[in-house]
Amino acid sequence: MLRVERIKVSYDEVPAIHEVSFKVEAGQIVSIVGANGAGKSTILKALSSLLRLDAGSISFENQPLDQIPAHRVVKMGIAHVPEGRRLFARLTVMQNLTLGAYTEKSTEHRESTLENIFQLFPILANRKNQRAGTLSGGEQQMLAIARGLMSKPKLLLLDEPSMGIMPKLITEIFEMIQRLNPKERLTILLVEQNVQEALEIAHYAYVLQTGRMVMEGKSSEILQTDMIRKAYLGL
Repeated sequence: MLRVERIKVSYDEVPAIHEVSFKVEAGQIVSIVGANGAGKSTILKALSSLLRLDAGSISFENQPLDQIPAHRVVKMGIAHVPEGRRLFARLTVMQNLTLGAYTEKSTEHRESTLENIFQLFPILANRKNQRAGTLSGGEQQMLAIARGLMSKPKLLLLDEPSMGIMPKLITEIFEMIQRLNPKERLTILLVEQNVQEALEIAHYAYVLQTGRMVMEGKSSEILQTDMIRKAYLGL
């Protein structure tokens, strides 16, 4: 579904991503894990055309992504839930959700999509007239994901969904992400520094260090490697 070939990305001519390659098959949850500052968010911004490539290529369903504007990426079926959630704090839950449904396809099915989202996230139905900025961190993350789902994507890009969430709610957020995969027939690319939680729900994973992929494989196998256990799990 998604294929990334030897991409390079820089900030003000300072290299951040060095010839990174990976792929995401339809129906999978794929995780890119690594420490803060490894370049995970940079990769997602490149996929969403928020950053331009210095070299390499990106394709989605055999169509090139790297030369098109960000709004067309959304229309192709990719939704990006950014790090830090980026909600409109002064707008209500319902208004934030409505803003996620601006493509022709999503506008046409907005009411049925909203109904489905309120079944997936009952707390948002109860809070639909509440300002987004007054929600808890976990509720705001649910809203950010739900807003991404409003565009009816084929591929959901999740950037650090555990950031700023109370520890007791992190497992709940990851369980919810895992349920989205079969229930919504949704392919998910998850970037996360909470390595154990991410690897436990993913089918396949890549490990990113200082802008380079250093390991890949089935998530269950990577979770057991000495590198992961020592570097990220403290074992």
